[in-house]
Amino acid sequence: MTHGIGFAGLPVIQFVPTSADEPGRAADPLPAAGHALRVSTEFDGPAFADVFTEFTEAVETAEVAALVLGYWGASYDNDAADPVKLLVEAADRFPNLRSLFIGDIEGEEQEISWIEHGDLTPLFAAYPELTRLEVRGASGLRLDPVAHNALRELRMESGGLPGAVVRGLAASDLPALEHLDLWLGTGNYGGDATVADLAPILGGERFPALRHLGLEDSEIADEIAAAVAGAGVVARLESLSLALGALTDDGAEALLAGQPLTHLKKLDLHHHYLSEEMMARVRAALPGVEVDLDEREEPYVFDDGEVARFIAVSE
Repeated sequence: MTHGIGFAGLPVIQFVPTSADEPGRAADPLPAAGHALRVSTEFDGPAFADVFTEFTEAVETAEVAALVLGYWGASYDNDAADPVKLLVEAADRFPNLRSLFIGDIEGEEQEISWIEHGDLTPLFAAYPELTRLEVRGASGLRLDPVAHNALRELRMESGGLPGAVVRGLAASDLPALEHLDLWLGTGNYGGDATVADLAPILGGERFPALRHLGLEDSEIADEIAAAVAGAGVVARLESLSLALGALTDDGAEALLAGQPLTHLKKLDLHHHYLSEEMMARVRAALPGVEVDLDEREEPYVFDDGEVARFIAVSE
């Protein structure tokens, strides 16, 4: 998703409430067919709940197939909203909603680790036909085990994904899920998921339709790589991503020493800490695979000699 540009292969149209300046208003009703519609407020703007209510009244919601929710406020705002609660309450008005992005919020609006969520669980029962869900931010995020027969793509972007959320997902029944991306983040921002939390996903017991797995933006990328090297799910994947994290030669060595990866169409490792020699070894070992080794990073060495490797997205 490019902020305000496109989602689910559709151009995005921003809903502008009546409280906004008239020159920026889109014609009513918004053309839901063939578009993703975006609803948001701004700091010191109208209450998101009011904007969302106006949106549902101004748009032929039964025609909405793709919906994007932007900034909805924060705990320090008087009018902060719970977007999932609003969506669940309005579920009968969106019978054809198939693609949903909660948290299309850029850094100048709110840093990713400041985006405040609640319980995501009720959304799955409220929208049984949803095929694509993207969530940005994980502060306060909850997810209990769910069962959903239609979801094919799930993407969770965060600077720190709670282990409890990963465990809830790993215990879920998602038989149609083909594409899974998890930005695991850092413990400094709540990202306390462990390899053990990922075990049901890696073992292949869950998500039988999975063809893409991304375990990204992780400070424990080496541990994840070692687990992936022997993971049962890998044999049926078409693409694998350990990008955006703190992957070093140790993690890459584990990947090369593990099960074959030559069946993959793509291996994404961009933003990494591999040596030039290891990069060459990875490419040589996977001649028929598209390997992304862009954005090679150098460790930061503090004055006391301590070495730090930073993930791509944290705060």
